[in-house]
Amino acid sequence: MNSLAIIERLVAFPTVSRESNLELIEFVAQLLRQSGVASQLVHSQDRRKASLLATIGPLERPGAILSGHTDVVPIDGQNWTRPAFDATLSDGRLYGRGTTDMKSFVGCAISAAIKASKVRLKAPLHLALSYDEEVGCIGVRGLLEVMANRIPRQSVCIVGEPTSMQVALGHKGKVAARVTCLGREGHSAFAPIALNAIHLGCEFVEAVRRQQARIVEDGARDAEYEIPYTTLHVGTIKAGTVLNVVPNRCELEFEIRNVAADQSEEILGILRTEAAEISARARVVAQEARVEVEVTNSYPGIETAVHAPVVSFVKSITDEANTCKLPFGTEAGLFRERLGAPTVICGPGSMQQGHIRDEYIEVEQIERCDKMLDRLVGRLADGDLPP
Repeated sequence: MNSLAIIERLVAFPTVSRESNLELIEFVAQLLRQSGVASQLVHSQDRRKASLLATIGPLERPGAILSGHTDVVPIDGQNWTRPAFDATLSDGRLYGRGTTDMKSFVGCAISAAIKASKVRLKAPLHLALSYDEEVGCIGVRGLLEVMANRIPRQSVCIVGEPTSMQVALGHKGKVAARVTCLGREGHSAFAPIALNAIHLGCEFVEAVRRQQARIVEDGARDAEYEIPYTTLHVGTIKAGTVLNVVPNRCELEFEIRNVAADQSEEILGILRTEAAEISARARVVAQEARVEVEVTNSYPGIETAVHAPVVSFVKSITDEANTCKLPFGTEAGLFRERLGAPTVICGPGSMQQGHIRDEYIEVEQIERCDKMLDRLVGRLADGDLPP
């Protein structure tokens, strides 16, 4: 089964993050088993999902890790003109949910693992497939716990998110947080003697906007990003029931995406101080009032030096001279942080085609990825890895 056929099978599994991915993972495990490759599953706590780890070659040596996630974003509200979970090949493009993000790389990586099983490797190839990347890089964390006790440090890692086969050196870190604002309910006719929780939320939103303005004015810059500074964004706000009741609760969610020169903890600290000051002012009206900030998810950014050996190594197997930084997050920083793995992001397709209706990937990109991974397997057979 070649890469394209594997990708088509993977797309047929509707592994939206809210659903189980076990059927897909069992399919991959069975496919590897047919080539004599054993795999280990790392289940979620409720056992509805699993990550997969497979190793080909000698465990005692540093090798290469191919990292991909198996979940996809929903198709809700998108008016697809082709079946989302039935891959369609047309005019040199493969259509279907996940073709770009990122089942094409996963299919190529599985194909490379099967090819690697048929040769004698001097350095190992590790296939690491996770779940729930799309909702906060969740599944990879348990997988990394297993890998940390099994894989030698300094194994190079290629995270195959779509980069149009350029070698991506970095992306911003991310912190997601929830803000809970508590006021005092009342009839809207007596609004001045109640305490509107939405108003407290709006004060916090204004604090976020002030921080963003400060960062735009004099914050750190990284010119390799399209938006070269740390960004803050309020994405949801939930409050109120009916117009004539002053709401006593308001919840909002915001995120920080920080360049390497900025510490998200410092920005969070400023916003927590703002929340405490809003709370103190509100307690003059209602003693029970408060504004609390809770981090719900975070993952680190990554910053790999352009002259790092891993960059030269991956360039040499891609025939791609260009490097870039990504506007979106990946699991790469977690591999670097937990395993000490020299890491880059390099995979087929462009994220401009990801997450949209009629998502697609150019077949030429899949072919380029196959070529890269064939060369990687050859290097592992020779034991040729970065120092």
